[in-house]
Amino acid sequence: MPRIRPLSAALASCLLIGCSTAALSPNRVVAIGTVQGRDAASPRVAERVTVAGVVTLKAGGGWFLQDAGDGDDATSDALWVDDPQGLSAVTPGDRVQVSGEVAEQPAGGGTRTALLHPQVRELGQGTAAVVDLTGTPADWERYEGMSVRFTEPLNLDGSHELERRGRVLASLGERPWQASERTAPGSAQWRAVESDNGRRQVWLQATPDVWPAAMSHARTGSRLQRVAGVLDESDAGRGLHLSVTPELLPASRPQPPQVEGNLRVAALNLENLFNGDGHGGGFPTPRGARSPAELAAQLAKHVATLRGLDADVVALMELENDGYGPESSLASLVSALNADGGDWRPVNAGQGPGDNPIRVGLIYRAGRVRPQGKPATLEGGPFGPHSRVPMAQAFVPLQRGRASGPAFVVAANHFKSKGCSGAEGADRDQHDGAACWNATRTESARRLDAWLKSDPTKSGSDLAIIVGDLNAYAQESPVRTLADAGWRDAFAVAGVASPYSYVYDGRIGRLDHALLSPSLSARLRGAAEWHSNADEPETSGYRDGGDGPWRSSDHDPLLLGFDMHR
Repeated sequence: MPRIRPLSAALASCLLIGCSTAALSPNRVVAIGTVQGRDAASPRVAERVTVAGVVTLKAGGGWFLQDAGDGDDATSDALWVDDPQGLSAVTPGDRVQVSGEVAEQPAGGGTRTALLHPQVRELGQGTAAVVDLTGTPADWERYEGMSVRFTEPLNLDGSHELERRGRVLASLGERPWQASERTAPGSAQWRAVESDNGRRQVWLQATPDVWPAAMSHARTGSRLQRVAGVLDESDAGRGLHLSVTPELLPASRPQPPQVEGNLRVAALNLENLFNGDGHGGGFPTPRGARSPAELAAQLAKHVATLRGLDADVVALMELENDGYGPESSLASLVSALNADGGDWRPVNAGQGPGDNPIRVGLIYRAGRVRPQGKPATLEGGPFGPHSRVPMAQAFVPLQRGRASGPAFVVAANHFKSKGCSGAEGADRDQHDGAACWNATRTESARRLDAWLKSDPTKSGSDLAIIVGDLNAYAQESPVRTLADAGWRDAFAVAGVASPYSYVYDGRIGRLDHALLSPSLSARLRGAAEWHSNADEPETSGYRDGGDGPWRSSDHDPLLLGFDMHR
């Protein structure tokens, strides 16, 4: 619509402070706070009102307007002006009077107060006040649509939507934890942690020119300070449209972990190591590398990770289930590890285990340990169609080529994932934080415990470790079932504070576990996770050309040290 000629400065000032304007407009100008009200929804929905203020931000389909306030700290002083056709040619910094119909528009998980079918009068130029937020607001609704500035740094919780949607997930206070890592799923404590997480997290939205140059390579756990913008709701929850470039305080990359002990056991999720046909063809693979170059980069990352861990036995997850021959993915990994004269060997189960496209595996250093007997696998029940078939192997520690300690058993595991495809009955999402297939994972844990206690490797040893990706956080029933059966959390035994191996939805927790028999727990000398993967952005991975061990997987590897020699 055509612009109306600007009013005099005196009359414009009158409009901004809400004084009587009957002579100027058919509608009296009211403070935006009286339109917003103190509740989540406006008390004036469906009414036509007139407000005045400063345009703070234009976004898709409209713009935000903020006034000087109504003197009530419980109400927001800003709202959204819905202008999907862009008929109002306003820009940030314009002072305008707007008449429109009040509505509550769906936005993310809530609504935002908006004016529909706006009629706009220009008043000149102005500046909206920026409200300083110290800590996490007790009531975010009070700041809906307003220009705010955080006085303390925010955590970078996730940048997985930076490239696609131009936003990152951030939080105030400590980094958010998966609630079922700390508390029992569905409990009152669990609900409290979930509520606190939601209260502290906010999506930061910006155009590419606003982000710090290093943002696409920043690790989660980095910090952002001088964060300011306009508060809104997004399709994923609370959002802040950044108005200035924040300062990035990047988190440093950790060195490989060191643990005490004379025998070291590690676990690593390979994130779908597939090698095509094993002869340079067969690309793109069903789940992993799309080209020989990507496979080479993926292998290089896994080799760098395993050399950094310097373990004697390694349990592997998400390995292509393509046999044990020279063309297999397992052979490709072992060959890459031995390229400089290493002595790595695979545990050969003959076939499988299982017929899932991915499997577990075990590799070892022939100069440090020796397999005792044959590997054992557990098929049937949940193993095969859902959880990957576990594999156990007994080993004997070596010194100068001779046995130097008792046999111990390593059982590699990978339980059913949390995705809901095909889940029925008790395996459906119970909305308690454990997601789908929890019943199957719990049954997997029960059967695994009974199987290992039957001495499947015929080693006669009571020194055993359950290790791998259980797809369950520490307080969920699969892990608790094993704990109740006597298996001991290696990280708790070692006194490691706040371990985590995975980042999902900006929240940290453990899907990867090491559970020890009581006898083996007495020999534990150290436990560590190498946060080389979970905190790294996808741009560090093999598909984007990142160097070194970083983002070799989406799971962090773990490392345990034991005193095993006589």
